[in-house]
Amino acid sequence: MDFAYWQFAVVIALNGFGSGLFFSPNWAEMMNSVPSDRRGAAGGMIATFQNSAFVLSIGIFFTLMVAGLSSKLPTAMYSGLTAQGVPAAAAAPISHLPPIGVLFASFLGYNPMQQLLGPLLHHLPPAHAAYVAGREFFPHLITAPFHSGLGVAFGFAIAANVIAAIASALTGRRTPAPAAHESLGYELAAVAGEGGFEPGELVVPSVPEESTGPPDQPD
Repeated sequence: MDFAYWQFAVVIALNGFGSGLFFSPNWAEMMNSVPSDRRGAAGGMIATFQNSAFVLSIGIFFTLMVAGLSSKLPTAMYSGLTAQGVPAAAAAPISHLPPIGVLFASFLGYNPMQQLLGPLLHHLPPAHAAYVAGREFFPHLITAPFHSGLGVAFGFAIAANVIAAIASALTGRRTPAPAAHESLGYELAAVAGEGGFEPGELVVPSVPEESTGPPDQPD
C-alpha cells in the first residue's frame, strides 16, 4: 500500500494526541480513587495489568491479521500467479501456503516466489519471470489480503478503545480518597517536632516554682 509521508505523520500524531488525552487523566483518576498510603500498590497493579495487556495484544493482533489474510490470500495468490503464466497445477498449492509465512515475508521485505516456483520460473516468458521474482509483484499481490487483515485487527482495537472509554465515562467524577487517620501519639509527636518543645512538657504537668522570698511575718 502506497501513501505519502505526511499522511502517515498525521495518523501517528492523531494517535499520540488521543492516547495522551485518554491515558493521563484515566491514570490520575485511578490513583486518586485510592488512599494516599496505598497509591504505590495501586500504581504497581496498574503497571502490571498494562504490561500484561501489551503482551497479550501482540498475540491477538497477529491472530486477527492471520484470520483476515486467510480469507482472501489464496484467491489473490492463485489469480496473480496464473495471470503471469504459472500453470494452475503449480499455483494451487502455492496459494494455500500458511498465511503466517506470507505475513512475515512481507514484514521482512522478502519475495519468496523465486524459491516457491523453483524450476517453473525458467519456463515462464522472461518478462513475466522477471516481474514475478522482482520487487513489485509480491507486494501488489498481498495488498488486498493484507488490507483485509489490518481492517479486522484495527476494528477490534477500535471496539476495545470504545468500550474502555465508555467504562471510564461511567465511573463519574470521584473525589480524592481521604488520607488514613493518624493516631493521637503521632499527632503529638509531630506538634512537638514543629514547635521545638521538650517531650516532658507535653505529658508532665508543670510544677509551680517554690517561693524564694522571706516568709510572712506574724502581726
